Formats: sequence, structure tokens, C-alpha cells
Amino acid sequence: MANNNGNDLNTVKPLEKKNKVSNKGPNSKYNKAADSPNYSAIAESPEFKSLKRKKNKFILPITIFFLLSYISLPILTSYTTVLNNNAFGDIAWVWIYALALFVMTWTLCMIYVRRANDFDKEAEIIFEKEKAGDYE
Repeated sequence: MANNNGNDLNTVKPLEKKNKVSNKGPNSKYNKAADSPNYSAIAESPEFKSLKRKKNKFILPITIFFLLSYISLPILTSYTTVLNNNAFGDIAWVWIYALALFVMTWTLCMIYVRRANDFDKEAEIIFEKEKAGDYE
């Protein structure tokens, strides 16, 4: 009647440790693809840290300048009359300032794109070094 396959309820077997691979974290089997870069090693490299510093030195001042320029227009028009005076003819300074904001935005975008391309080239060099096995 009873089919005993060695699974007797009265016998106790020691727990077997299974080699489970976590699906989270840097050591998971999902992050070990053959072409997957070692991001933790790259992040610790001096080249990557230098690239981050360069990017931050560029992005932070340009962002502050951009935000201050844009915030200044509503502040100047709401709380002062500085921009109400005519610059030439019937054109007030507020229109010149607003037009200058458009020019500034396009200029900053072009500068950013040019610098971002340089940063991308440096990042590509870092990835090539990692593929060559320089970061272990």
C-alpha cells in the first residue's frame, strides 16, 4: 500500500545547501553576461572619477546660470520697473531680455551637445579599457 521511495516521514535528513544564485546585486547570474561591463570596477577607476569631475564642473555652473537667467525675468518684471523703459523706439528692455533668453538657451544647448560628445568619447575609452581587462 505505501510506496516508500526513501522518503520516510520518521527519518530526518540534514538540510542540503543549494547553490542558489541571487537575481539581485552585482554577483547575480543576470549581470554576468559575456559583454556586460564591470560597472563597479569602472566606477572606482581614476579615469571615471576624472570624467565625473569634469562633467560636474561643466554642468553645475551652466545650470545655475541658466536657472538664474530665467528666474530673473519674472522677478524683474514683477518687482521692478527696470525692464519697462524703452531700449529703442517702442521696444522695451523686457522684449530684448526675453529674446536674449531664447538665444541663450540655443547657445547653451549647442555648447552642451559639443561638450557631451567629448564626454561620450572619454566614456567610450573607459569602456574599451574595461573590455581589454584593465579594470579588475
